[in-house]
This record gives sequence, C-alpha cells and structure tokens, in this order.
Amino acid sequence: MTEPRALVLDIEGTTTPIAFVHDVLFPYAREHLAPHLAAHGEALAPAFAAEHARDPEHPPPFELETYVRWLMDRDRKSTALKALQGDLWRAGYASGELRSIVYADVPPALAAWHAAGIVLAIYSSGSIAAQKLLFAHTDYGDLTPLLDRYFDTTIGPKRAASSYAKIAAALGIAPASITFVSDVGEELAAAREAGLRGVLSIRPGNAPTVADGPSITSFAELRF
Repeated sequence: MTEPRALVLDIEGTTTPIAFVHDVLFPYAREHLAPHLAAHGEALAPAFAAEHARDPEHPPPFELETYVRWLMDRDRKSTALKALQGDLWRAGYASGELRSIVYADVPPALAAWHAAGIVLAIYSSGSIAAQKLLFAHTDYGDLTPLLDRYFDTTIGPKRAASSYAKIAAALGIAPASITFVSDVGEELAAAREAGLRGVLSIRPGNAPTVADGPSITSFAELRF
C-alpha cells in the first residue's frame, strides 16, 4: 500500500502574488472597516480587547478602531484581525468588487496533484474563511474542490515547529511524507524541524530569502 502524501501550501508569494494581498485586499479592508465596526463592533470588541491587554508592543490605550488600524499598520498576524479581514473580504467577493489572483501555474498543478491522490492543504496567517474565499473567486474559477484542508494561526504560529507537527497529526500523515512550500525561510526551517520537507517558493516580488533545501519558481517544477 502506497504511503499517503500531502502538500501544504502557503498563500502570499506561493500561490498568490504578495502585491495582490498588500495592494488590493488590505486596502479594501481598511476602506470598509469603519462601517463594519459601526455595525458589529460590540461583538468584535472583546477579542481585540483581550489581544490588546497582552500585546507586547504596548499599543495606545484601547479603542477598537484605533487598535485595529494599529494592528493593520504592522501587518500583525493577529487571529482576531485576520478573522475581521475575512469578514470584510467576504462582502467584497460577494459584490464582485474583489477577484482573486493566483499564478497561472497554480490551477493545473492543483488539478494534477488532486488527480494523483495527493492531499492538498493550505496554511496561511489569513483566516480559514478568508483562504476559502480567495480560492473560490479566482479568474480560473472555483479552486476549492481541489483543496482538502485549511489551516490558519489558530493551530499555531507559522514559525513554530509545533504548528507543523499539529498539521501532520490533523492530516494523519507522517511528517516525512508532507511537503511544505513557502516563500519564508523561517517557516520552512520550522517545518523541517517538525520533520516535513520544505521547499522555497521564489516568485516575482518576493523578498530575498535564504533557506536550506530545494527551491522552485513554478509549481511545474515541484517534484515529490
């Protein structure tokens, strides 16, 4: 019996240009933040207040919109912030204002891997809801039927080896049979510490990164 294999993919700089996230998604969330907080702020405030209370950077005194924008300015991997951004983007996708960009090599590769029985998962700092929205609304159509699992920072930080051990356990696949692709060397190092195979994604616009092990410039180059 063949050992099951899995491929875990980052989003920014791996499946999707960093520019799309920073120049399209983030500005959209900023633009629509105030009315969303006016309607839903009371329900959102406790989670942000709890993060504010334990924030190591000592932000200004807590006020919901001020703190949310403070987190946005720092591109903080805040679980509450990522959930809020996902809610804002959902409205944008539903209205047609937002359309996701993925690299041209991504859809055919996902289709081939899916057909080969490889378990395909996403691990991103964006919320699971936001991940599903992104892959459901691409110029290549809805790619979510090709993806099996999604993981966000609720499972742990992306630079912690324990997070990748938890992902392997959740998938029920031996770490050595899982390949993780990311544009961030520290994430790859953490994945390798947990026993996964790490592959560096080199795409136009990505920050220069030093990482041990193999690298690719297209999913067409990825070998198992």
